[in-house]
Amino acid sequence: MTEERITPLRQRMIEDMRIRGMGDKAQKSHIRAIKDFAKFLQHSLDTATPEELRAYQLHTHVHARPVSAP
Repeated sequence: MTEERITPLRQRMIEDMRIRGMGDKAQKSHIRAIKDFAKFLQHSLDTATPEELRAYQLHTHVHARPVSAP
Protein backbone atom coordinates (compact mmCIF):
# COMPACT_ATOMS: atom_id res chain seq x y z
CA MET A 1 0.00 0.00 0.00
CA THR A 2 1.39 3.40 -0.99
CA GLU A 3 1.42 6.14 1.61
CA GLU A 4 0.62 9.61 0.26
CA ARG A 5 3.13 12.26 1.26
CA ILE A 6 1.62 15.52 2.45
CA THR A 7 3.65 18.68 2.82
CA PRO A 8 3.53 20.43 6.20
CA LEU A 9 1.76 23.41 4.59
CA ARG A 10 -0.94 21.21 3.07
CA GLN A 11 -1.38 19.37 6.37
CA ARG A 12 -1.80 22.70 8.18
CA MET A 13 -4.34 23.85 5.60
CA ILE A 14 -6.36 20.64 6.02
CA GLU A 15 -6.28 20.98 9.81
CA ASP A 16 -7.40 24.61 9.57
CA MET A 17 -10.32 23.63 7.34
CA ARG A 18 -11.37 20.92 9.82
CA ILE A 19 -11.24 23.42 12.68
CA ARG A 20 -13.52 25.71 10.67
CA GLY A 21 -15.96 22.84 10.22
CA MET A 22 -15.56 22.45 6.46
CA GLY A 23 -16.84 19.14 5.13
CA ASP A 24 -14.90 16.85 2.82
CA LYS A 25 -16.48 18.24 -0.37
CA ALA A 26 -15.81 21.84 0.68
CA GLN A 27 -12.21 20.95 1.54
CA LYS A 28 -11.67 19.31 -1.86
CA SER A 29 -13.24 22.29 -3.62
CA HIS A 30 -11.03 24.71 -1.68
CA ILE A 31 -7.88 22.71 -2.46
CA ARG A 32 -8.85 22.61 -6.15
CA ALA A 33 -9.29 26.39 -6.14
CA ILE A 34 -5.85 26.85 -4.56
CA LYS A 35 -4.30 24.57 -7.21
CA ASP A 36 -6.01 26.55 -9.97
CA PHE A 37 -4.73 29.81 -8.49
CA ALA A 38 -1.17 28.43 -8.31
CA LYS A 39 -1.42 27.26 -11.92
CA PHE A 40 -2.62 30.72 -12.97
CA LEU A 41 0.21 32.47 -11.11
CA GLN A 42 2.98 30.14 -12.26
CA HIS A 43 4.94 30.97 -9.12
CA SER A 44 4.70 30.51 -5.35
CA LEU A 45 1.41 31.59 -3.79
CA ASP A 46 3.15 33.28 -0.88
CA THR A 47 4.61 35.85 -3.27
CA ALA A 48 1.28 36.74 -4.92
CA THR A 49 0.51 40.43 -5.11
CA PRO A 50 -2.93 42.04 -4.68
CA GLU A 51 -2.87 42.83 -8.41
CA GLU A 52 -2.31 39.15 -9.25
CA LEU A 53 -5.17 38.13 -6.96
CA ARG A 54 -7.45 40.64 -8.69
CA ALA A 55 -6.36 39.39 -12.11
CA TYR A 56 -7.15 35.82 -11.05
CA GLN A 57 -10.57 36.83 -9.74
CA LEU A 58 -11.32 38.54 -13.03
CA HIS A 59 -10.03 35.50 -14.94
CA THR A 60 -12.27 33.10 -12.99
CA HIS A 61 -15.29 35.37 -13.44
CA VAL A 62 -14.78 35.71 -17.19
CA HIS A 63 -14.17 31.99 -17.66
CA ALA A 64 -16.83 30.72 -15.25
CA ARG A 65 -19.13 28.06 -16.58
CA PRO A 66 -22.80 29.08 -16.40
CA VAL A 67 -24.86 27.06 -13.95
CA SER A 68 -27.91 25.53 -15.59
CA ALA A 69 -31.28 26.15 -13.98
CA PRO A 70 -33.03 23.13 -12.39
